[in-house]
Formats: sequence, C-alpha cells, structure tokens
Amino acid sequence: MTRRERILDWVEVGGIYLIALALVGAGAAVSRGFLTLENLMTILNAVALLGIVASGMAFITYSGHMADLSAPSIMAFSGIIAVAALPLGLAPALALGMLAGLAIGAMNGFVVGRLRANPILWTLAVAFFMEGFMRFTWSNHQLYPNLEPGSSGAAFVEIFRLRVGGVPLIVAVMLAMFLAGHGLMRHTRFGRETQLVGSSRAAAATSGVRVARVVFLNFLVAAFAASVAGIFITSMTKLGVFYLGQGYDFKAVTAVVIGGVMLSGGRGRLLGVLGGVLVIGLLTNIMTFLGITTFRQNIFTGMVFIAVVGFQQYYLRSRGKDYA
Repeated sequence: MTRRERILDWVEVGGIYLIALALVGAGAAVSRGFLTLENLMTILNAVALLGIVASGMAFITYSGHMADLSAPSIMAFSGIIAVAALPLGLAPALALGMLAGLAIGAMNGFVVGRLRANPILWTLAVAFFMEGFMRFTWSNHQLYPNLEPGSSGAAFVEIFRLRVGGVPLIVAVMLAMFLAGHGLMRHTRFGRETQLVGSSRAAAATSGVRVARVVFLNFLVAAFAASVAGIFITSMTKLGVFYLGQGYDFKAVTAVVIGGVMLSGGRGRLLGVLGGVLVIGLLTNIMTFLGITTFRQNIFTGMVFIAVVGFQQYYLRSRGKDYA
C-alpha cells in the first residue's frame, strides 16, 4: 500500500468520527443532559447489540456478498436454544445456543461459497425458513427461563445486566469484538484473502485463494457475532421467541455502509464500522431528545442509508468500476 493510499484509508475512517464529533456538538446544543456520563453510557448500551451484529456483518460485506439477511433468525434461534437448554446448566446452554447459530452460518457459508448461491436470496430464504421452523417447533409459544434464585435461568438473565469495572458487559464485548475483528481483517492472511475475494472473486481464484473456504469462514464469523447478540438480547428480554432480532439485518448493513465498507466489497475498515454504529446511536439519541417518534427515526435512518449507498455507487463508477 502506497503512502497516498494509506492517507486516503485513514481519511475514510477518520471522516466518520468527525461526523460523530459533530453530532456530539449538535446533541449538546439540543439538550444539557446530552453530554452527561449517564446519557453517553446509555447511547453505548443502546447500540451495543447493533455493534456486535455489525462487527460480523462487515465481513460479509467486505467479502463482496453484501449482507446476511438470516442474522435476525440466527439471533432468535441461538436465544431459543439457549433458553431451552438451561436445565442442563448455564455453560452448556450458552454453548448449545452458540452452536445453533454457527450451524446456520456454516450452512450459509457452504451454499454461498461452494454452490455459488446468491447471498441475498439464499439468506433471505433461510430467514423465512427459520422463522417458520421456530414457530412450528414451539407452536408460536415464548420460552421463559426459570428465574428462581440460584437457578441457571436466573444467572442467564443477569448476563445482559452484568458490568465489568463499571462498564456494561455488552459494551465491553462489543468493543472487544471490534478490536479482534480489526486485527483479523487487517493483519491476517484470512483478512487479506477476504479483501481479494471482495475485490474480485475471479482474481482471487486465479491467485490461488481457496475462495469457497474464505466465504465459508466469513459467514461463520457473521454467525458467531449474531449468536452472541442473540444470547444478549434473549437475556435482556428474559424470553426466547422467533421474532427477537428482527430489523438488525438492515440496521447492521446501514452501520457497515455508513462506516465506509463498500457494498461491492474489498474496501473498508472495521474501526470505521464502529464509527458508523456510534453515529447511528448519536443520531437516534438526538432525535429522541427532539421528540421524534421511532417511525420517523426509521425514515430518517433509511434516507441516510440511501444517500450513502448512492455516494458509494458514484464514487466507484467515477473510477471506472461500472459493475458496482
């Protein structure tokens, strides 16, 4: 990478944090309560679930496969299996919940990587199938953990509420996953191969990259992140049900794209995605202070997503990448 490319790379990442800083200033102007430690921690806590999902979704986008639309189903299924397995103990329940989500990710990775299925159509089909499967298997019922003191269920629902040195555990996990993901994406052979696959699958194959294996591992990373988020959201709501996680696919892709990862793949940084998550959290918090309803917040977030995607398409085509 040349010096000019490194500078442009850092500008792309730094730009999202300049936007975040500008939003902090706007929030302070909107309300005196915005810059309080309590409110800033509320923002981090509110976006932690999104951040965890986005930290895995970024690998899908970076590899040139846009998004994993089965992420909400993975979240719900991991949570349901964890709750159902609580009579076996907390550790086995968590392990089984994670394995359930990883199994879906492995299936996605095999079908998209080896069989070359369209990632959007396939993961959307998996999402529909998993929703129907969960509703049928548990007869549309919600699964509630046993909350008796000292039980595995009581320990499970405390996971979301745990703190590490005063910081919510979920926030610490989000930051750890972004740091680990950044190292994986930027400083490992797997990360370099993912970038090459995202830039050009044909070129990657010609260079000797085992493309199917790389795609498989990317979907596994995304499923791992979604499974972790599924455990947390199930612990937060104290129930396992098929609809937990709905909407996090679009929100995660929004954060990924706002954070500078190109939908066409092969370009972006995970630290930029963290900035995208923070920007969404700050925007949502400011709109809440202004009294803007959730539905209108969604409209505004969608407009931001459309604008950023439009800019990306213009940016790529202006450089001769007409396939973008």
